[in-house]
Parts: sequence; C-alpha cells; structure tokens
Amino acid sequence: MRRPDEKGAALLTVLLLVAVMSIIAVSVLDDIRFGVRRTANATGRGQAQLYALGAEELARVRIARLARLDSGRTTLKGDWNGRAFRFPIENGVMTGRITDATGCFNLNSVAAGQGTRLVRRELGVRQFVILMAALGIPSGRGQTLADNLADWIDSDDIGMGGAEDQDYARAAPVYRTGGAMLAEVSELRAVRGFTRDVYDRLRPYVCAPPTTDLSPINVNTLAPDRSVLITMVTLGAIPAEAGARLLAGRPADGWDNLQTFWNDPVLVDRVPEDAARDQIALRTRFFSLDADVTYAGSSATLNTLLEVDSSGVVKLAARRWTRDE
Repeated sequence: MRRPDEKGAALLTVLLLVAVMSIIAVSVLDDIRFGVRRTANATGRGQAQLYALGAEELARVRIARLARLDSGRTTLKGDWNGRAFRFPIENGVMTGRITDATGCFNLNSVAAGQGTRLVRRELGVRQFVILMAALGIPSGRGQTLADNLADWIDSDDIGMGGAEDQDYARAAPVYRTGGAMLAEVSELRAVRGFTRDVYDRLRPYVCAPPTTDLSPINVNTLAPDRSVLITMVTLGAIPAEAGARLLAGRPADGWDNLQTFWNDPVLVDRVPEDAARDQIALRTRFFSLDADVTYAGSSATLNTLLEVDSSGVVKLAARRWTRDE
C-alpha cells in the first residue's frame, strides 16, 4: 500500500508533465501560426511583385506606342509625362507613373568610356560645375565636387584635383572609390563633399543612367522650371531665364526639327558650342517607371528604367525593387 506522500508526488509529477506538454503544444501551435503567416506574407509579396512587373509591361506598351507615333520626336502629346495611372486589382490596387528620364544631368558623363576603362571627360565636368552654379553652389566648391566625382568614377588612382583611394583611406570607416559608373544617384552620397544639403539641392536635376554619354536634353518634354538644364548643356550660353521663356513658348506639339528650335527669337546671339548643340534633342531615349502595388496586405515598389533604341524597341535598362531616392 502506497503512502499518502507518494500519491501526492505522483500527482505533482503528472501535473508537471501536463504543464510541460501544454507549453510545448502552445509553442508548436505558435510556430505553425507564424509559419502560415510568413508563407502568406511571402505569397502576397510575390504576387504584388508580379503585378508590379505587369505595370512594367504596360509601360513598355505605352512607350512603344509613343515611339511609333513619331520615330524622330517625343512630345508631350497624350499628357503622359509624370501622369499617374491607377488600376484596381483583386484585393488591392496598382499605381504607376511614366516620366522622361533624360531631363537631367547624367552624373556618369563626367567620365568617358565603358566597363573598367573610364577616363575623365572635361566637358562633362564643366557642365556639372555650371549646373551647380545655376543651383546656387559657388563655382569654386562646385569645381571641387565635380573633380571628386570624376575621380570617384574614373579607372585610375591619379587625383585630378579631386579625391582618390588614399583620401578615402583616411576616412572612418575606410573605403575606396567606386572606379565604375554610378548605378543610382544615391551613391553620390559616398563621394567626398556631397553633403546632405548639396545632395538635396542636386537630386531633382541629376540621374545615373547606365551610360557615360553626355546628357541628352529633350526640349520637347522639358518643363520650363527645369531650364537650368539648358543652361548646363549650353555651358551658360543660354541663361535659365531665357531657357524658361523658350520652353514656355514651345509649340503645342513641340518643335518639328532642331533648326526650328535654334531659330527661335529667344536664342538670337545665344549660340552655344557645337558639342553642346549636339546634346539638345527632340527624342527621348530613357523613360522611368515608378510603380507601387498593394495586394492582400502586402506591398511592392518598383523603379524601372526603360530604353528605346534607334529602331523603336523598348528594352530594360535597370530594375530596382526600391523607390529611387
């Protein structure tokens, strides 16, 4: 016959086992619940990204249609530039905006070449200095910033008035120059001298397409409040005020040809150098798509750069699953 204290010990053991099993069961159920939630979130995010890629395909179709309208010109006909479109989808909504991605200074144009063979381009540096001056950055400081950017991108380690590896080696933390084209504008913040204030001032007027070509400015799509870009391209020959008047008086369907553009009365006695004249264009090469999708509690953000080649084919130039900062 068992003693009463043994019966109490057995009951306590059973209760402890039940408590431990209950804790284990709750933990397992929590893991299952969280696993189901993670799977649902991953599925929702994956579906949201697929919808964003659908927006990219819609953008391709729209841009290809623009190219077919007139292979030699891109105008604002159809009110497409910067206009948002919105599509309701099951359990969510998809929004997007197509913009002309060439109405900006190409930061990579301070160098020439491709791949790992990049050298400083003086004309690109000069244009960057003039743009910064037009935006209120003193020319002396602008020259230093432009030199720093050129040294950051070029392939050599020879300082041309800017900063090279040995200069960044004294920073904390230590890092090196890129030695390659900028993949996105936000990389500019790693270059010496580009403080938050400078970056914020420049950001609306600069871009980083995957090419070192000098900035082509389509005057048929450029807004009057961005006339500093014409000042930049023409090396100051056309002041921002004159450029704004010129763009404000643009024909409703844009200029038919460049000769008509250069014959505009606003440009009398304001003829820039030949190299700068070649950058004024009537056709857009790069377009940007910003797409946002919400689906079943999940979201996706897509920034795509699309390029129209000389034959009118729309190709993917860059794609990022983040907002372009």
